[in-house]
Amino acid sequence: MTQNAWMRWPSPEALGRAGISRPRRMLAWAVRLFALAILLWGAFDSSRVHGWVTVVGGIGVVVAGVLAWALYRTTFQHRLWPSLGILLALLGLAVGAETLGFRGPALVLWCGCAITALERLPLAAALPTASVALASYAAVNNDVWLTTAATTVGLALAGYVLRLDAEARGSAQRLLAQERAARAAEAESAALAERARIAREIHDVLAHSLSAQLVHLEAARLLIERGAGRDQILERVVAARGMARDGLDETRQALSALRGELTPLEDFLSQLVDTSAGAQVTITGERRQLPAEASQAVRRVAQEALTNVRKHAPGAKVRVRLDYSDHQVTLDVRDSGGTPGELAGAGAGYGLLGMRERAELLGGSLEAGPDEEGFAVTLKVPV
Repeated sequence: MTQNAWMRWPSPEALGRAGISRPRRMLAWAVRLFALAILLWGAFDSSRVHGWVTVVGGIGVVVAGVLAWALYRTTFQHRLWPSLGILLALLGLAVGAETLGFRGPALVLWCGCAITALERLPLAAALPTASVALASYAAVNNDVWLTTAATTVGLALAGYVLRLDAEARGSAQRLLAQERAARAAEAESAALAERARIAREIHDVLAHSLSAQLVHLEAARLLIERGAGRDQILERVVAARGMARDGLDETRQALSALRGELTPLEDFLSQLVDTSAGAQVTITGERRQLPAEASQAVRRVAQEALTNVRKHAPGAKVRVRLDYSDHQVTLDVRDSGGTPGELAGAGAGYGLLGMRERAELLGGSLEAGPDEEGFAVTLKVPV
């Protein structure tokens, strides 16, 4: 046993009342009341003491009770020297009781001091104190030496067992407090992560929808500046209106996703591409339900990639391939290239950057750049 173990106090949780069941508290109070009854019986037994001695005995009982309460407070506060002083006072009170003829109370005080010291003090202070108390008990006790020795050893073991029990209870209380703190931290972290996910969903929906509207509204502005015909301008305005309507639909889909009501990913991609304009969707691998975050990442990247095709290569043929493998899902969007549109420079250009950040948060990757024909966007997300 190391020096730290000898000098270590029982924890405040071990010395406190938290974690003690109601039956055990009732048993502890029954023991205290029994000890008090012995003290009172010894102090007021008229067959043994009379007159002023009885008064002194009553005062001694009161003083012993006050000192015992103070000892529990000082040991709970880990104040060594005040605790040792109170124990010394109690041992002296026991000697005085024995001198005046109160043997029963004296024996109770010596036994109580020994058990309390072993239970509530550092072992370096508890062992000498308990030894003095038990030696006094053995010297005064009238039983045969074998009975006295057995009782002394039993009291010492009882005090140490109570100490071990209190420390086990204190450890359980600390573990319970740590578990509650960990659960609270986990709940807070989950709430923060959920708020971040909601913020990303709202941002992605608005960024995609508003970017698509900006494409057509900017085209309408350019047409007006060039004096284009009414029908051309109206076509762009109607397209912007359609994008606004699509943005509302996407917002509803995002809200459904946040509630866990996602439509199948394959159906979403089929609805997203415009097959009449030469876009096609290919699904390979064994289809399965993806986690919400992975599914949303695929949806948002597909939307952003198709928006970029409309901006930078209008009229180009688009091939969308979704591949399910054992440990990841891959989305590949490629266009055949074409003449840059009127709004090739419109927008801030942060869409794919946001998609790459989303993929990296999920442990995946996103690659975007020119290929042999046009432009390719490849998303890989582990599942």
